[in-house]
Amino acid sequence: MRIVKASEVGEREVERMLTKAAFDEVELSPKIRASNKKLFGRDMSAAELVRQIVGDVRKDGDKAVIHYTQLIDRVELTPESFLVTEEEFAAAEAAADPAVVESLHRAAENVRRYHQEQKPNSWMTYREHGSLLGQSVIPLDRVGIYVPGGTAAYPSSVIMNAVPAVVAGVREIIMMVPPKNGQINPYVLIAARAAGVKKIYKIGGAQAIAAMAFGTETIPRVDKITGPGNIFVTLAKKEVYGNVDIDMLAGPSEILIVADKTADPVYTAADMLSQAEHDPLASSIVITDDAELAAKVEAEVEKQLLELPRREIAQASIARNGLIVVADDMRQAIRFANVSAPEHLELLTAEPFQLLPYIRHAGAVFLGAYSPEPLGDYFAGPNHVLPTGGTARYYSVLNVETFMKRTSIISYTQPALQAVSEDIIRLAENEGLQAHANAIRLRRN
Repeated sequence: MRIVKASEVGEREVERMLTKAAFDEVELSPKIRASNKKLFGRDMSAAELVRQIVGDVRKDGDKAVIHYTQLIDRVELTPESFLVTEEEFAAAEAAADPAVVESLHRAAENVRRYHQEQKPNSWMTYREHGSLLGQSVIPLDRVGIYVPGGTAAYPSSVIMNAVPAVVAGVREIIMMVPPKNGQINPYVLIAARAAGVKKIYKIGGAQAIAAMAFGTETIPRVDKITGPGNIFVTLAKKEVYGNVDIDMLAGPSEILIVADKTADPVYTAADMLSQAEHDPLASSIVITDDAELAAKVEAEVEKQLLELPRREIAQASIARNGLIVVADDMRQAIRFANVSAPEHLELLTAEPFQLLPYIRHAGAVFLGAYSPEPLGDYFAGPNHVLPTGGTARYYSVLNVETFMKRTSIISYTQPALQAVSEDIIRLAENEGLQAHANAIRLRRN
């Protein structure tokens, strides 16, 4: 992990360190490339591999889904065994710890209550001469949710994706989960039931994304795909976008902590590692105006790393993307934070609410020592599907409106149209669109 002083390296160099590409294809490791070459007969980049899988699923449907699930995941499926059965749900409930199940239900209720506050309303308003303008807010018909199931299972992601869709009023929600050794984590299944998902397919990877985007003989086509995944899932979402909508292109997890001299270095280090344990590519950054705190946090990170079960992953992340910036003052620290536009932004300062009005770019903001990032990940209620890679400059957190669309409503009476007809005719003819002008002129009298 690096410690840099803004006064020594310069503001522009710090900004360069903090600025991430919105989405870069990750270079595959030699081990993965060798494995893919063995499976597919030639060395391919992740994008080339995904393009082949998506194209095959679009052309061959269930047959291609079965082929790639067997080839990549080593799981034998038939169209009849795609869906999770009632027996599998029952087995999951029998195997689960009741205390964990109760916590999942409480988390789902918190998320539901929070997202109910977001639901927009349709509206109409009358204008001059009896004209009427409005907007209809309509839930999507069918959405697909992808839930990772590889190195770790994430029941919390089920809740965060499904509950807003249910609150929005989506008619049908389907879910794709890659099986691990032929099985799906029982808590993922229980979370799906708690959130209101009824159809769960035991399919993962790029083939799952393609199946939802184009439909197959047995898998329905969806209107939108949400949910995180690995590089192959993310590239597949990028490949199918336009045929179907997507939530965002999610990159590795990020946390940026703005801390002053009052911050506890133990808490600060723990919060850095809460993201580092996700992925070797995850990013953990602290910006402080106190050099003494920077040194203490660095030492504490090394100490806490020794106790982590996922130490190897977290250590790789900290070594590659761990950074502590010593800013000249808190004003500069906030400016650096906005340049970074992080997924998670913590304000570990004496008066965090005084800084909040100056935060312009962040997926979620956590204020104070007792609002750590995992609180938002699991339980508080706001969504944890957040923009990464600096895209918080223009993307929003996943929310109820993610699963809705807006339709404009226009109704003019004859007197209302007569009153504005000259303006419309003039504008249409100025653009050389005579048929547009005629459609108005014919109605004037």
